[in-house]
Amino acid sequence: MNTCPYCAAEYIPGEDVCEECGQPLTDVFSAPLRSQVEEGLIRDRVHSLNPKSPLAVDPTTPIRDVLKKMVEKGIGCVIVAEGGQTGQVGKVVGIFSERDALRRIGTRISELSSRPVSDFMTRGPQTLDGSAKIAFAVQRMDLGGYRHLPIVGESGQVVGIISVRDILRYLTEKMAV
Repeated sequence: MNTCPYCAAEYIPGEDVCEECGQPLTDVFSAPLRSQVEEGLIRDRVHSLNPKSPLAVDPTTPIRDVLKKMVEKGIGCVIVAEGGQTGQVGKVVGIFSERDALRRIGTRISELSSRPVSDFMTRGPQTLDGSAKIAFAVQRMDLGGYRHLPIVGESGQVVGIISVRDILRYLTEKMAV
């Protein structure tokens, strides 16, 4: 028996869809594992990366304030959520990252600084459950071209963020063993 990378339910090799969560299983890695790194990627779960607490901002927050917060906190992205300034992450409507700033604002910050972050965010960000395998996080980040991935808890609420840096740190630790 194998386990689904989305929900950890067991499935019979060769099944196309997980009966428990309905996610496709056609791309699930099933080749023999050749190293401790590969074994760890398949065995270890995203929550073991210790996702960082997300910083949330309201969609109406001016972009200058969002950029200032990102610089002050030394972070590469914020979750854009209704009620995001209350300290808890409300209904997620987007994510705003360094890449969004470079691509959508560029050098025009002085003329765009008062516009809301919702004008520049990426809408409907992909998320991942904390119990998913790290290999699946790597695959999702690679296929989507993401540098950051929001992590959701059982209720679907964003509980953390992982970044490419977290993946690289994990891989470095595995290779040192």
